[in-house]
Amino acid sequence: MIILVSLVIVGIIAIEAPRLIKKRLWREAAAFSVLLLVGMVYSFGLALNWRLPNPVNVLKAVFFPVTQYLEHLLT
Repeated sequence: MIILVSLVIVGIIAIEAPRLIKKRLWREAAAFSVLLLVGMVYSFGLALNWRLPNPVNVLKAVFFPVTQYLEHLLT
C-alpha cells in the first residue's frame, strides 16, 4: 500500500509541479506543496494504520460556533 501511495504522489508531482514552475506560480507551488505534504502524511498514516484524528472534527470545531451565531442572528 505504501508503494501505491508513493507512486500516486510522485505522479501528482510529475503532472502539476512542472507547470507551476514553468509559469512561475510560486505562491501556488508553495500552497500545492504544503497541501500535498499534509495529504501525504495523512495517507501514509492511514496506510500504516496509525491512529489519526478525523479532519471533520476540526472543521466542526471551527464552523459550529459560526453556524450557531448565524442561527442566533436569523431567529
